[in-house]
Amino acid sequence: MFTRYAIYYTPAPGTPLAEFGARWLGWDSARGVTLPPLAAEGLDVAQITARPRNYGFHGTIKPPFRLADGATAQGLSDAVETLCADAAPVHLQGLKLARLGRFLALVPAGDATALATLAARAVQELDGFRAPASEAELARRRTARLSAAQDMHLLRWGYPHVLDQFRFHLTLTGPLDQHVAAQAERALAAPIAALDLAPYAITGLTLLGEDHSGRFQQIHRYTLTG
Repeated sequence: MFTRYAIYYTPAPGTPLAEFGARWLGWDSARGVTLPPLAAEGLDVAQITARPRNYGFHGTIKPPFRLADGATAQGLSDAVETLCADAAPVHLQGLKLARLGRFLALVPAGDATALATLAARAVQELDGFRAPASEAELARRRTARLSAAQDMHLLRWGYPHVLDQFRFHLTLTGPLDQHVAAQAERALAAPIAALDLAPYAITGLTLLGEDHSGRFQQIHRYTLTG
């Protein structure tokens, strides 16, 4: 039984990017297994990846949510399958390592409009399955000093960074100070360059559930076939 659900982009299991992301974070959401931390000179990889580890290596499409009253996990699964059967794969110029504020992530190179459109569809079309955010959740999100647009999205969609505020990224670290961020960037540059991420195709979406330990696990990965 899962406490929350999410729709993420996760690289296809067994691909070099999926294997690298799982090993870097120390959690393989597709197989539901913990992996030993990687070694990187001068870095405590387990510590800098602690925040994103529970979610697994992913790019958020529809953020985590509790099921609404009357909604079922099977109904959600069917709806995600229907969406993916109608949506086409997204072809990006590539993925590149970048700093987003205080953390590191892989982000699209070039135009990502089609990916933003896909994410907007998921946020809107699947929203009937989402229970409203609690007052505690709203308060926690608002500690990040949201803009007026982000606060509006938080109230309407349960998350501030959706629709026009969406920026796709595959998270690699938690928040870092400048010195550690520079070290991590250097450590990640070579293994990411070896992955050959240009061009890059988004070919599926994944439904995941959060277990009682707080870890997200793959329920099913759906191919985009529209």
